[in-house]
Amino acid sequence: MSHLDNTPSTPGKFKMEKSPYVHHRLRWHSSLAKLTFWSFMFLGLILIFFFRSPSSGPLPQDPSRRSLRTYNWGGPAWEKRVRSSARIRSRDGISVLVTGAAGFVGTHVSAALKRRGDGVLGLDNFNDYYDPSLKRARQALLERSGVFIVEGDITDSTLLRKLFEVVAFTHVMHLAAQAGVRYAMENPGSYVHSNIAGFVSLLEICKSANPQPAIVWASSSSVYGLNTKVPFSESDRTDQPASLYAATKKAGEEIAHTYNHIYGLSLTGLRFFTVYGPWGRPDMAYFFFTRDILKGKSISIFEAANHGTVARDFTYIDDIVKGCLGALDTAEKSTGSGGKKKGPAQLRVYNLGNTSPVPVSDLVSILERLLKVNAKRNIMKLPRNGDVQFTHANISLARRELGYKPKTDLQTGLKKFVRWYLSYYSDGKKASE
Repeated sequence: MSHLDNTPSTPGKFKMEKSPYVHHRLRWHSSLAKLTFWSFMFLGLILIFFFRSPSSGPLPQDPSRRSLRTYNWGGPAWEKRVRSSARIRSRDGISVLVTGAAGFVGTHVSAALKRRGDGVLGLDNFNDYYDPSLKRARQALLERSGVFIVEGDITDSTLLRKLFEVVAFTHVMHLAAQAGVRYAMENPGSYVHSNIAGFVSLLEICKSANPQPAIVWASSSSVYGLNTKVPFSESDRTDQPASLYAATKKAGEEIAHTYNHIYGLSLTGLRFFTVYGPWGRPDMAYFFFTRDILKGKSISIFEAANHGTVARDFTYIDDIVKGCLGALDTAEKSTGSGGKKKGPAQLRVYNLGNTSPVPVSDLVSILERLLKVNAKRNIMKLPRNGDVQFTHANISLARRELGYKPKTDLQTGLKKFVRWYLSYYSDGKKASE
């Protein structure tokens, strides 16, 4: 598919000219409406977070989060490990704090940065949203390459402040988040805790750092919500989320705008489209389809109304990593100092996808061929749990400004994933039931 690399994802479209006066009024009313909508949503989510916090009432503590008191950090030996991991070892290298470093994308990005000589320090709370042993295995993988992961939560401002005292990070790669669309219906508070309160906690520390780091962070393709126009472009509307997860990611984009505007933080948001590959997340369809096919269990394949196809813009992890590194390498310096803005700062958002949506039924067919096992398919209607019918990325902007060119098709990527899966779970002791 290399012949598509230089082709824009979306052909040019003819647009009817409008009166500048009418256009200005429409933009004004649209902007005011959006500002009002997201202001109320943000305030509502913050209220949910505080009313659900363990310290504010008798509600049970979120079982997927552990108390910050359980984390042990600090001391001369600990500081030495932090400095060593974050030390730059190449002439033009950067020093990066990677949050969510034991996660799927975080592990791959951390390893790639370390390979090219950048300083890398990880941060992760190792919660049990999915099997923590997989996160520990990723941690061991990174430690062998010289990356130290500090165990702690992004809402722990004391820890974050200490990390910035020990290391003058030039960049932050913020990948820590509560992932998953469907889980939000079971545990909404965890999304507000990680994706909103956690993001604000990190930005508060970054704004006061001297020098301020440039920040690249993970948004999501989920922000496009109920959009029907395809492919999704960065300029498309994102004010109709289909899930709480999407709403928190959209809130993150508005929060990023605020901290950029007030404090001069350089911020780049990356809207990931269905990332897959080795060391992936067990809650993703390609992962648990593989597990259940091998176990002879039936798998549920959703279809939209009137037997409509459900499709995803599956994007291989190596391509996503290149997009992340491209965003870090093109990020301009923040312009503030000590919490005060001294000039306009860079604010960007990019789609990182594959531009080739594939029906989920085709994904299953590829897995059947690779695993040499026929799947027991259970066709079901797409439930109202936050899932959308399709995703499709327009990557023209990322191609032009980041040099982003995804090269891995689904057949090739899944072959690499299956090879890893069979190797990792070969002894049968790690696979989830």
